[in-house]
Amino acid sequence: MDQEDVTAGLHCLVTGATGYIGGRLVPELLDAGHRVRCLARTPEKLRDHPWAGRAEAVRGDVLDPDSLRAAMHGVDVAYYLVHTLGSGSGFEATDREAARNFAEQARAAGVSRIIYLGGLTPADVPEDELSPHLRSRAEVGDILLRSGVPTTVLRAAVIIGSGSASFEMLRYLTERLPVMVTPSWVSTRIQPIAVRDVLRYLVGSVDMPAEVNRTFDIGGPDVVTYREMMEEYAAIAQLRKRLILPVPMLTPRLSSHWIGLVTPVPRSIARPLAESLKYEVVCAEHDIRRYVPDGPGQPFTFERALTLALQRVREANVTTRWSSASVPGVPSDPLPTDPDWAGGSLYVDERKAEVDAPPEALWSAIESIGGDNGWYSFPLAWAVRGWLDRAVGGVGLRRGRRDATRLRVGDSLDFWRVEEIERGHLLRLRAEMRLPGLAWLELYAERNGTGGVRYRQRALFHPRGLLGHAYWWSVSPFHAIVFGGMARNITRAALSPKRAEPVEPASALQRGGAGA
Repeated sequence: MDQEDVTAGLHCLVTGATGYIGGRLVPELLDAGHRVRCLARTPEKLRDHPWAGRAEAVRGDVLDPDSLRAAMHGVDVAYYLVHTLGSGSGFEATDREAARNFAEQARAAGVSRIIYLGGLTPADVPEDELSPHLRSRAEVGDILLRSGVPTTVLRAAVIIGSGSASFEMLRYLTERLPVMVTPSWVSTRIQPIAVRDVLRYLVGSVDMPAEVNRTFDIGGPDVVTYREMMEEYAAIAQLRKRLILPVPMLTPRLSSHWIGLVTPVPRSIARPLAESLKYEVVCAEHDIRRYVPDGPGQPFTFERALTLALQRVREANVTTRWSSASVPGVPSDPLPTDPDWAGGSLYVDERKAEVDAPPEALWSAIESIGGDNGWYSFPLAWAVRGWLDRAVGGVGLRRGRRDATRLRVGDSLDFWRVEEIERGHLLRLRAEMRLPGLAWLELYAERNGTGGVRYRQRALFHPRGLLGHAYWWSVSPFHAIVFGGMARNITRAALSPKRAEPVEPASALQRGGAGA
């Protein structure tokens, strides 16, 4: 592949774009100058991605050769990022058929390279003795390598990034159980890899010479046990040291039931993952660096990868969108198509109300919240919460606010702090009260679909440990009174004639933006 071709960019087909890796790979390819076509059974699921307007989306299915044939037309590189994990007992046969369809259509279309992300398998275990999950991933790789199209098969173990099934299982187990009776596989050695490194290798593989047709083991620099991964998670997440008691008689089947009880990861996904964890999965080589060189600090250490992933969990959809504390759009940010259980524990109380008032009036009511103006609902409940906070050494409600009508980033506001403000559109507050977790309150003035004005309110809580979860569920019965009353009274306050004053500078709402 000559330099002119690389500079001009390649035409890449991405299957699995609604999934964890695919949805993060697409913007990386676009930013590298490539054109991207996404194949999805339901292309509508892609429209809320930030990159949706830059990539082509076509309807199709890897089990439908005709749709694959159309999708492969004019494609240089085809990414195979689909598998049917969790889709029933026949998933191996389904994976086999899908891979054969993909290989045949790629060869017929003259595709220059297939790139597949599979699973790292143990070197000393025959393929027919592997778990069905690992065996199927290995078989798919073999089918693609025999396709007649130059193929790159990247094999990874646990991918460290908020949203991946393996990492979410690690997250929930560690977070929710201060004392764990665990299967013997917690002593199994694993070589995890950061999602950023996975994406870097996936993007860099497009430039491999045509004669390269092989597998590559990819992993970070650290080899750790699952127990060490949980202990490191607890330390970085500032949880108490976990007591881990391995019990050999816990089979993969029992393990999957246990994981299903403790975590929201579906048992149909938890079981094959648990079965795979009994194998030691360590890279046998790092030949990928010959074709995709590692830069300084690459690949990321486990600690660094975990720290970055946990940062995204704590910030969730908050600072990743609005704050300068992190860069929006990084690979481990939550995506609209992530499963409901991904992204860590983030509890959300969201309320909306249509407002028959000018946007300036609604914003005035929002910006006036707190201090002597109060919190628009159940004053006694707010006062009691302030007293309780002071009783345990917190700031309580005594700080008030700097100005009665205008706020700015960094202002203290009772036991909150203004973390972000987009005048006329968004006020986001971060809690500074004593809590077993992190909390935010977001208040929006935005346009609805008919050009009217809507008030939207989100209370978000990221719990720390079991106590954090217990705290949320203990106070959630009062949310209808506190947060429901707040939404109703803010919209009523917006109807006051004195609220209709110009907002400067021009708000995102006035410019037609409604985004969150």
